[in-house]
Amino acid sequence: MKAIDNKELILALEELENEKGIKKEYLIEAIENALITAYKRNFDSAENVKVVMDDKTGEAHLYAVKEVVEIVEDINLQINLQDAKKISKKLEIGDNVDIEMIPKDFGRIAAQTAKQVIIQKLREAERDIVYTEFNDRKGEIVSGIIQKADNALVVMDLGKLEGVMPQKEKMPTENYHVNDKIRGYVLDVVRGLKGIPQVIVSRACPDFVRKLFEFEIPEIYEGLIEIKSVSRDPGYRSKVAVYSTNENIDPVGSCVGQKGVRIQNIINELNGEKIDVIEWNEDPAIYIAAALLPAQVMAVDIKEEEKFAQVIVQDDQLSLAIGKSGQNARLAAKLTNWKIDIKSESQFREMIANLNKEEA
Repeated sequence: MKAIDNKELILALEELENEKGIKKEYLIEAIENALITAYKRNFDSAENVKVVMDDKTGEAHLYAVKEVVEIVEDINLQINLQDAKKISKKLEIGDNVDIEMIPKDFGRIAAQTAKQVIIQKLREAERDIVYTEFNDRKGEIVSGIIQKADNALVVMDLGKLEGVMPQKEKMPTENYHVNDKIRGYVLDVVRGLKGIPQVIVSRACPDFVRKLFEFEIPEIYEGLIEIKSVSRDPGYRSKVAVYSTNENIDPVGSCVGQKGVRIQNIINELNGEKIDVIEWNEDPAIYIAAALLPAQVMAVDIKEEEKFAQVIVQDDQLSLAIGKSGQNARLAAKLTNWKIDIKSESQFREMIANLNKEEA
């Protein structure tokens, strides 16, 4: 490694402060600490030392720090009072005195160490800038090229950073291949190995669907339509509750679009995932009935305190209301944040009849 002279060092420090915002004082302190470590490593020293760097000339001065004592027990750490008085008549027992040292090759070591510290701090500063940039993009959608894809995770090239999509954030219906371009939702930005920032990306979270709606539906982006809630079974089905205070706007129709064009763009991005768009209503009975679409609901009986809803459907609507493996009912419950029990008309009549028998 080519060493840098003192003048170049100060110019480099000032340039880093001006261009990267890294304080010159901070860099000098880092270099001083690194020089102490370098000295002890290179000279196998047990002394208590300190380094002071001149912020004008860039010269580094090495000092042994010793305590003034009556009788020296450790020559590396102590100096007797008589010798200390030769340095300064003001010194007394218990004081510390700095004794400058000029070890052979220390100038070369200092220059090399300074350069290493500058390179390290420059990398750290660049990482901090990129970390801050992507940390501010939490909750946004990013695009990247797949670099690696296996059962454990997908690694994406996001340009300045690496994006990682863990197993639980992948859509189970999708296959990922190297060099494919995909989009994902930024869940988090973390510090990885050696402090390198890493973006955690998801295609499975409900907020990915929410953000896609903002992209595709101008009325949502402009705030004319509000997404009240999203529930999702990634890759299979999502339910999105929308609402508008403007009576002239049909929130469901606006999201679906003419001939379903708007919603189809979102479905295509989600690789065919079905999406139910329903209108939110402050009346929980109406809202719950809508959440169970595509099933048609006959009646909803609610218990506000327990947030429990008893739903009645016609016999031929029961399997549709519950859905395959309970999917439709489960998503409706997540969407509305209500416990929902669904019974067919026959089951409900039978239940009432049994209650009447018990009361008789």
